[in-house]
Amino acid sequence: MPHEVIMPALGMAQDSGQLLAWHKKPGEAVAAGDVLFEVETDKAAMEVEAQKEGYLTDVSVEAGSDVPVGQVIAMISETPEGAVEAGNAPSPEKAADTAEPAPGGMEAGEDELPDGHQVIMPTLGMAQDTGLLVAWCKQPGEAVAADDILFEVETDKSTVEVNAGRDGFVAALLAEAGEEVPVGQAIAVISEQKPDKAVSRKAAGAPTSAAGETAPERQEKTEPANTPAPSPEKRETAKTAPGVAGRVLASPKARRLAQEQGLDLQRLADAGHPQPFHVKDLETLKTLRAETPATSATAQRFELRAEVSSTGFADFVAWAKDIGGQVDQAALLAGFAAASFGNFPAKVRVENMWQSQAYSAASLWLGQVKPADDDQEVDLLVRDLRASRISALQLDAGKCPVISILRQGEDLALVLEWTGDRLTAPQAIDLLSNFAGRMEQPLRHLL
Repeated sequence: MPHEVIMPALGMAQDSGQLLAWHKKPGEAVAAGDVLFEVETDKAAMEVEAQKEGYLTDVSVEAGSDVPVGQVIAMISETPEGAVEAGNAPSPEKAADTAEPAPGGMEAGEDELPDGHQVIMPTLGMAQDTGLLVAWCKQPGEAVAADDILFEVETDKSTVEVNAGRDGFVAALLAEAGEEVPVGQAIAVISEQKPDKAVSRKAAGAPTSAAGETAPERQEKTEPANTPAPSPEKRETAKTAPGVAGRVLASPKARRLAQEQGLDLQRLADAGHPQPFHVKDLETLKTLRAETPATSATAQRFELRAEVSSTGFADFVAWAKDIGGQVDQAALLAGFAAASFGNFPAKVRVENMWQSQAYSAASLWLGQVKPADDDQEVDLLVRDLRASRISALQLDAGKCPVISILRQGEDLALVLEWTGDRLTAPQAIDLLSNFAGRMEQPLRHLL
């Protein structure tokens, strides 16, 4: 089936983008990941990659044209002849509808909406076709400032808090928490004046409320983290919405705190607790952890600590960037950890406040540290918590040894956690000593 190529949204306030150049010609074969075209907004110019393998066909926009966000500009087809030959090309009317979709996926005129600025589902990555609306942080009719967080959206890689972008009032919410919404589709309306009749409905178009005051169901779905938990009945939509299977819904703050505290949100989902999860749900998760059977004697948890100066690694990062063009600090940490571990090839996962990435290291050479498949088990986990306020921790040791890096005043604290069936005491001492030495005097890694 032909794949539609659309003009992406590269910013919260973007309504259109200028197509600078095509990198493929009509009828030319393309592979997933090939640069397809360049697009420019008022802030940046970016290369957009093809998301499917096939042939570029049915190109409807020339270079230099300003194109509304969401408009179909080409197709990737199974044959060079394209979708037109197969009768599958979008009609001009469909393209126009895609360029300026009726909010919430409804036909214009089906349900009158307040006047105002339409907020669209943003693009958070080039491979993103939809975003999962995790939660609304504002209610219909409520005043909102440009910097206020309006909603939380999740892709396959991250959960992001999205600001309103302008001052005004929430005149309409056009999607519900738990719904997958196509990129570029309007999901809210912000008006200059407080609306007489605020609108709230599902993305599919079925109205859920239309009153000047917030509907009770909507209010319970968008309560801040410090309010009582919504009832399971009210939050069931987010848990069972189509396309959500296999993904844990949680606010960015809850995810960050869970990572810092070594908590697995999947356990809440497995236990049947309603999603999305917020900070208050972490207390429930800790209770689940307390009910876990005690660790056996052969897997007893151990911990070692070391303290080093922070300047050595910071200077090394700057040197690696200037000399070798290496800007991935996580790759450097993975290389140090693998070399300290001493068993090659080694696989190391590095987690920080924003992402988690696995790396493979074939030798002592940092140039041989490469991103690896995330689905495989790793030999060592490095938690980079330098950007957090955490100064001490005591977590359950996982399936592999864990090195945590924390701020300790002007220095760095290194904490190694492991279980007795993973490392012997001499091995653990060597591992942390070697890692501490490399962090304080990184040039040792190159000798």
